[in-house]
Amino acid sequence: MRFGVREICNVVLRAKGRQQVGNKIFYKHEPVIYFDTLKTSSLEGAATTVYAQGGRGNSRLVAWEGERTITFTMEDALISPEGFMILSGAGLIEGSEAKPIMQHITETIDGADVERTEDGYTFSVSKPAYLPSNKGDNFAYVMFMKDGEIITEPYIPEHLESEDAYPTSTDLVIKPHDCYDDAHGADAENPGYVIEKHVDELDGAFDSVLVDYYTPRKSYAKQIEITPDKFGGNFYLEAETLFRDTNGFDMPAEFIIPNCKIQSNFTFTMASSGDPSSFTFTMDAFPDYTRFDHSKKVLAAIQIIEEEASQDNHRGETPIGDYSIRGGDNEDHHDTFDEH
Repeated sequence: MRFGVREICNVVLRAKGRQQVGNKIFYKHEPVIYFDTLKTSSLEGAATTVYAQGGRGNSRLVAWEGERTITFTMEDALISPEGFMILSGAGLIEGSEAKPIMQHITETIDGADVERTEDGYTFSVSKPAYLPSNKGDNFAYVMFMKDGEIITEPYIPEHLESEDAYPTSTDLVIKPHDCYDDAHGADAENPGYVIEKHVDELDGAFDSVLVDYYTPRKSYAKQIEITPDKFGGNFYLEAETLFRDTNGFDMPAEFIIPNCKIQSNFTFTMASSGDPSSFTFTMDAFPDYTRFDHSKKVLAAIQIIEEEASQDNHRGETPIGDYSIRGGDNEDHHDTFDEH
């Protein structure tokens, strides 16, 4: 049997022991993640060779081989938060009621949607803005614009929340006023720097408002955290593909690496032209038992399944008088054959 290979692998990584991915717990041998959008995959074997050399010309006399390594590399066209977590060894956090994920938002509000109040302005943004009153910090900034250009310093919206609660309202209130920077030595002769325009000076001077703020996401949000002490883990790898023999039949084949360690190297390429970014997973194989053979440890195993159609089967003799028609019996046809 000879065969060729021109098909991508579908890969599943199984847990080597109890591990957590995001909010999910996986136990030994349970599937953690499936890869079915791979662009390329390859299995590479290598070994080192040293030689005893001597005699005239110092020719090689005896060879010793060792330090065998197996490396499985796959390039994925798409990535998921779980896939990137496995690739980088990062932690994965999902937004919840107890600990929401803070999403940064920048949006522009048309001037016609900004309402003039007695001492300022009010308008609505698309998501509730995080405005805690007891954090000692500002998390939302408003800048007035004219013809696409920012014409003021950032203004701080009123902190409407009386306690450290996550907001539900999308309304923002701006109260511009004269503000002098005392850090630059404001006094009678040097009043400092005016960093905000008075409300009267803004009337009619802007046509839009730029808002920079954060909003809490309690669901449908994930955060990947890359820390200096976490790296890619170990998994049980199964990669299924197809081998085609010289008769043109496809035979199922599977690569098995019972203990592979994912290298924690990764590159994110973001560009508006050229091919889209792909994600490369490089896994080093370590000796271990396969699930169904504990007699010896292996670096990798390759299974090839010969389908019945690919075998050299031959039709035997057809019994005399057997006129059955493939797909079912037909009495009319039997009558015709009997007459002859």
